[in-house]
Amino acid sequence: GPLPGKKYNEMTFPILAPDPATDSSVHYLNYPIYLGGNRGRGQVYPDGKKSNNNLYNASGGGVVRSITTKESGEREVLIETKDSANVVDIIPPGPTVVVKQGQSIKEGDALTNNPNVGGFGQAETEI
Repeated sequence: GPLPGKKYNEMTFPILAPDPATDSSVHYLNYPIYLGGNRGRGQVYPDGKKSNNNLYNASGGGVVRSITTKESGEREVLIETKDSANVVDIIPPGPTVVVKQGQSIKEGDALTNNPNVGGFGQAETEI
């Protein structure tokens, strides 16, 4: 499953190499090493719910009437449709909500930013 980024923001990989002090035939050059980490781009949990690493879209069109944050960190976006029905979209902690109260939206419009833009945390170094 998804790993918390604050706890796993750095990983160490051991590299085993022969010791030139014990084997004089060993010679070294600089070798590039490429590491990348996939933080669960677009995951869906076994129960069918999206992970917090997804773009969340409005399930109905209308006017955003309220955006409330629960104690758990989940946000509820209440949308009043043209026929005065209410649609509630639940957004888990993590994604940034990009709509504002009073904003008119269409069904399918983005409610959050897209956390998958910009690659997946690749770094390069030499040893």
